[in-house]
Amino acid sequence: MRLEGRRALVTGGASGIGAAIARRLAAEAAEVVIADLNADGAREVAAEIGAEAAALDVADAAAAASVVASQGPFEILVNNAGTDDFAFFTEMTPERWRRLLAINLEGVFACTHAVLPAMQEAGYGRIVSIASEAGRVGSKGSAVYSAAKGGVIAFMKTIARENARYGITANSVAPGPIDTPLLNAAKALGEIGERIIETMRQTTQMRRLGTPEEVAAAVAFLASDDASYVTGETLGVSGGLGMV
Repeated sequence: MRLEGRRALVTGGASGIGAAIARRLAAEAAEVVIADLNADGAREVAAEIGAEAAALDVADAAAAASVVASQGPFEILVNNAGTDDFAFFTEMTPERWRRLLAINLEGVFACTHAVLPAMQEAGYGRIVSIASEAGRVGSKGSAVYSAAKGGVIAFMKTIARENARYGITANSVAPGPIDTPLLNAAKALGEIGERIIETMRQTTQMRRLGTPEEVAAAVAFLASDDASYVTGETLGVSGGLGMV
């Protein structure tokens, strides 16, 4: 019950890692609001765990501010919403990469910007953003996604520096290959996609894909007061993929 009395906003919580995070935070007694572009999916997960749901396109800064104004304030923000569009960079178009940057990076900006004033006023806050090991080491077929997630890591470090005086911590979690619908979308590339996934699996020291629940456990730690002296960090949940 580490999160009792804390109100948490989880973006992209309708499925995959986000749904696992919402379940874990609720299990630790947080009051959870699940925000997702997939409003029906968000409502389904919310009904399962006794949470609230909101329709949200994180790339829309005004919409993010509206959700926070109507359903906040929040002590915990989990920036989880994200997507990829698997392709080698020479096959990407400016329209495709702008979309990926809007969701994976600008969405983190928008939601963080929306919650910070109330956190600063309260003198307390926990911001956890889901980055990726791709943001630290790169990932074949995911150049723009990797760039966006690298930006998330740098952004969280800066938010940590600017807001430590307010009692706010800001950290990233960097999953490796996790068994989610997003990763499995690479299979649409056919044999190339299968090779990409198998390469990811073999690059981990544990030679397996991770689970959404393993990522959720790390997020719950960083969102709790057990991590009160942890800020500006990037916690890899990747089976050792990111070891140097």
